[in-house]
Amino acid sequence: MITKAIIPVAGWGTRRLPITKIIEKSMLPVGNRPLVDYSVQELIKAGVKDIYMVVSNVEPCQVRAFYRDNLALNLYLKDRGKEDKLEKAKTLPDDVQIHYIAQDPSSKYGTAVPVAMVVEEYQINEPVFVFMGDDFIWNPGGESSAEALLAAVKDDTESALLAIDHPKEALLNGGALTIEDEKVVKITEKPKPEQVTGLASVSKYILSPSMLQEIVKYVKENDFGPRDQEYMITDPFATYVNNGGVLRAARTDGEYLDGGTVEGWLHANNVVCNS
Repeated sequence: MITKAIIPVAGWGTRRLPITKIIEKSMLPVGNRPLVDYSVQELIKAGVKDIYMVVSNVEPCQVRAFYRDNLALNLYLKDRGKEDKLEKAKTLPDDVQIHYIAQDPSSKYGTAVPVAMVVEEYQINEPVFVFMGDDFIWNPGGESSAEALLAAVKDDTESALLAIDHPKEALLNGGALTIEDEKVVKITEKPKPEQVTGLASVSKYILSPSMLQEIVKYVKENDFGPRDQEYMITDPFATYVNNGGVLRAARTDGEYLDGGTVEGWLHANNVVCNS
């Protein structure tokens, strides 16, 4: 069982300005919950007990506030005889812990950076889930993306990424996948329309210890300037695969929902609220 997960939520959310000046992108509401909580609750149901959230070092941190107990609210509910609301106000089970690590927004930028930070800070040497905090798979009553990833890997030496049959999503958020025997042999980031195959990658992963070390190495050994390129997590994925590592494609029947654009966020709310 995989009991650890990394969720990066430190981005500025520039595509959603100006609202992200005051609301963290991962905290934008979908239905009656913040965007990131769909991933958090899914991971908890899959058996995760320790969640490592990489947050911005800009205070106040709304993610921290959401996942800690609000003692004043709890007291108010008890005093007003609204104890039935206490369960809704509790956002984290007692046996689950969130560990926070602050990332300077002016430091190295990209999806590989927060993962490397957590691996080094907490000396992680076991398979972990990595879920980006601004999208999720909606599949009520069906297999979750975490369950699909768990079913895809054969042992602790293998990694897996989530794959969807929606090529348009690859153009904006993921990459076009080249698959052989359910293994990823190539990821084309930000592909041109003619490069898009029938499968697109989604930012939900199980990463093996060797893959995690490949990510740490990639971030340490490269010195990209702020205007050069991002530290994309798919770059060390490619090195890992080229060196013989197994990266499996876990397919899902769920719907990919994204809060990174206004259109995607509105669609996510419509889907969740009408389900």
